[in-house]
Amino acid sequence: MPRYAGRVKCIYIDPPYNTGNEGWVYNDRVNSPLMQTWLTENSPVDKEDLERHDKWLCMMWPRLQLLRELLADDGAIFVSIDDNEQHHLRMLMDEIFGENNFVACITWRDRGSPPNDRPVASVHDLVLIYGNENALNLRPRDPNDTSFSNPDKDPNGPWRFQQISANARGGRWVDSLYYPIRNPNTGKEYFPPPRANWRYSRDRVAEMIATGEIIFGRDGKSAPQRKRYLRDVRQGLTWPTIWQTDSHGKFPTNRDGSAELTDVFDAPSEFDTPKPVGLIDRVLSIATGPNDIVLDSFAGSGTTAHAVLALNKEDGGNRKFILVECEDYADTITAERVRRVIGGVPGARDAALREGLGGSFTYCTLGEPMEIEEMLSGDALPSYSALAAYLLHTASGISAGGAELERRNDDGLFYSDGATDYYLLYEPNVEWLCGNEGILNEERARRISAASRGKGGKAIVFGPGKYIGQRDLTPMGITFCQLPYEMHGSG
Repeated sequence: MPRYAGRVKCIYIDPPYNTGNEGWVYNDRVNSPLMQTWLTENSPVDKEDLERHDKWLCMMWPRLQLLRELLADDGAIFVSIDDNEQHHLRMLMDEIFGENNFVACITWRDRGSPPNDRPVASVHDLVLIYGNENALNLRPRDPNDTSFSNPDKDPNGPWRFQQISANARGGRWVDSLYYPIRNPNTGKEYFPPPRANWRYSRDRVAEMIATGEIIFGRDGKSAPQRKRYLRDVRQGLTWPTIWQTDSHGKFPTNRDGSAELTDVFDAPSEFDTPKPVGLIDRVLSIATGPNDIVLDSFAGSGTTAHAVLALNKEDGGNRKFILVECEDYADTITAERVRRVIGGVPGARDAALREGLGGSFTYCTLGEPMEIEEMLSGDALPSYSALAAYLLHTASGISAGGAELERRNDDGLFYSDGATDYYLLYEPNVEWLCGNEGILNEERARRISAASRGKGGKAIVFGPGKYIGQRDLTPMGITFCQLPYEMHGSG
């Protein structure tokens, strides 16, 4: 959170669908003995559990709240789900991300034919999309599209015919838009088709005929049609809400996901329904640019990283991925897949995969949490950079990104946004924290005040103690926050 809050452009997650057959464990690692006992007694969650929907929502709620904090203002989140929890998830996301930020519910055909174990069987999954719709990318146009041409050498460029009538059913009839258009070459008059109007007024049509934007067929003897110029067409096409193999091309299913995983590991997949790279590629195409950050906090087999690396290789992008996986296969499958696709898989069927997709990544495990009690006792003291990033975020909401926050001067300046300077008087050493070196005294306060006021700003100083009261610091433009207690108040 301190590094990436508000910076993630695209989030894709594939959480447990809660079908009752997964045996997922509801456990948020709470420390209360009473809650630990309850969680032990109520896990795993299966079909016989009458509270399984409640538990699933309780599992999803805090995770979605955190993801909302990480998502950029112009970003989007995609959540794979099926009919077991889709209706609950939709209400949850309406509340967390805002009903007005709902973009679409995608139907993805995830298998070729229905299973034969029931009269009506599903062949699709769903993908809910929430975010800033105006920031999403359009579907690229076919570079070989021949529907636009310029047979008459029109100086406005390539064009194609477009009807100038509009359906007038459903109360859209306008009397003034029903009139004859006369072909100046033949004298024949044309009216709109049945239950239709012209799109334009008489005066506007006359103007368009005069400029050559409306013509009467290629031979000049037909009904009026408009020239739709390529230059006036937006650069991309709308994405459909049904993702499947169609006239635009083949779209992958879960079977393709299994085959890809088998290809990488040269062994049958341990996952029942791993998502295919092509599905995530579609998500990335809609929601990312070449330098964006992508997050998957239910990383599973690592498809999201594979898709990011493949797209980077294809278009020369520099997208970055963050994967989070809590299961014990995080290293042996999730990270191992990323290692293999980066370096190359000799026996792979795909040529790009055999060569290797390139790139790099860092594999991290969770460190010790910053506990107030342990800081007070000195048993666990965070590094300067980690504490500075945490305090900056909790005090201001500013994410430090990938930068290492280090002390810039002897007074502890570690960050400035122009309006406010942030100081941290700290060393991860109990003796130092108990001594005088970390104390904000009058001399140091005046130096900090002079530096900040000289730029027309103010200062926030974090430290273990002070010899000058806040009443005297306020006129100097300084706010003092004592460690570690202010961390507790901020968190």
